[in-house]
Amino acid sequence: MEYSTFLIVCPLVFLAGFVDAIGGGGGLISLPAYILAGVPMHAAVATNKLSSATGTLISTIRLCLHSKVDFLLAVPAIFLAYMGSSMGARLSMLIQESVLKAVLLVILPITAFFVIRKDVLSSGTEGSCSRRRQLIIAWMAAVLIGLYDGFYGPGTGTFYIIIFMSFAKMTTMEAAVNTKLLNLTSNLAALVTFLLHGQVWIMLGLAASVFSIAGHYLGAGMVLKNGSRVVRPIILVVLCLLFIKVLSGI
Repeated sequence: MEYSTFLIVCPLVFLAGFVDAIGGGGGLISLPAYILAGVPMHAAVATNKLSSATGTLISTIRLCLHSKVDFLLAVPAIFLAYMGSSMGARLSMLIQESVLKAVLLVILPITAFFVIRKDVLSSGTEGSCSRRRQLIIAWMAAVLIGLYDGFYGPGTGTFYIIIFMSFAKMTTMEAAVNTKLLNLTSNLAALVTFLLHGQVWIMLGLAASVFSIAGHYLGAGMVLKNGSRVVRPIILVVLCLLFIKVLSGI
């Protein structure tokens, strides 16, 4: 592995953690970072799980220590997210790299649309939702989004937030806590699966993890007015670079 790989990946992963802590969407930077550095597609998805899981772990612990966890909802959802993510990771490894790149070109702009358009949550928690319906929605989301997270990943947190707030009618804090728990679970499930199949570039992932933690830590400490205005241009620039990289066939 060349030093240039670390020089490309680590700063961008730091930036991804910083962006994620401010406005979400860090995965739209971290995964492209590995691909831009020349890491093969399957290894990029796998190694990204290692660095993203560490940053997510820090923010999950911090949030859970300062809020109440709904165990009746969370415990089954965690199990379902783990199973879904494990299946998604296995599915990802079955697909040829050329096909996976083509899928990436379709998924990326769709994911970016939801992450960058923060007004998708404008409906918020208007209306009501029965407890039974809330549990069913949360558990179904855990399986389906967990599957997506294991297969690909970026935008997972945003999709959870949209479903929890718009359909399960959770408060902002409830949605945030459940999102962090399930996002961490699906990250770890995919990471374990990829590790068992030797897909993770461990040295690169550990180095990037340090930068991911630093980015999350500094980003969480920042109080930025209209932070999304800073986040969106960064994400768009990285996505444009990734499209050029993938389309060039490199």
